[in-house]
Amino acid sequence: MNPLSLIFALLTSFCFGQKMSFIYEVNYRLNHQMPDEFTTKTMILDFVDKESIFRESMDRKSDSLKMNNGSPMLSSGFENQFYIKKDLSNHKISKIITNGQFCYLLPIEETINWKISSEKKKIGIYNSQKAVTTYGNREWTAWFSNDIPINDGPYVFSNLPGLIISITDSGGDYKFNLVQIKKSANLFNARVKPLLIDWNKYDQLAKIYYENPNAEIEQKIRNAKKVVMKDAQGNVIDFDIRKMNKDDQENIRKNNNPIELNHRIKYK
Repeated sequence: MNPLSLIFALLTSFCFGQKMSFIYEVNYRLNHQMPDEFTTKTMILDFVDKESIFRESMDRKSDSLKMNNGSPMLSSGFENQFYIKKDLSNHKISKIITNGQFCYLLPIEETINWKISSEKKKIGIYNSQKAVTTYGNREWTAWFSNDIPINDGPYVFSNLPGLIISITDSGGDYKFNLVQIKKSANLFNARVKPLLIDWNKYDQLAKIYYENPNAEIEQKIRNAKKVVMKDAQGNVIDFDIRKMNKDDQENIRKNNNPIELNHRIKYK
């Protein structure tokens, strides 16, 4: 299929239901002490009519498992989670934070105002136009395409006259690039009863977690009669919860370059 035929087919799909999945490659830098070290992950924007969920591919699989009575793998901690729900009809954007068995809803109330430029370029097969904004104390440059007529995009970004194909912050810490489009029939909206929090509560919860990152494991050990830890070869190893906590705390402090710089947590 040639590019023009593909675009026409996509437009037809949008007109009859608007149920699509947009797959993004996301590159991000969490540790400024290692400026050349980036994490690369696949993240998916599921769009059904005027609602969408953006999340890592593993989170999407976990949600699908949960909706089919499976046992999902859940995130732990509070930093560097990308799970975003949008209700575009009502202009609502929320961040979902999952820490073990607990799930929290954090409304995004920061207004994202776009300045659309006359600058245009071709990105792959898409005719794209430039727009800039600020969010989370970062300056962002986005390229959106009228070829895909929905006003959504990765993470919290939306409300442009076309899908956001690419968006990068000025420091080069976060880069979202569209790599694939698929037809979709389900949002897999599994996290439906989260606890409502604000940024202050988020800060408090994250610091409590930081004080003992392995609290759930520690509780299970207390409740168990006997715990034996083994390495990959089956050899019995010592279980040192204090060392585990120390290592996890160091990792949290190092990887403290969130998208929302204005809400970066100051750990001791």
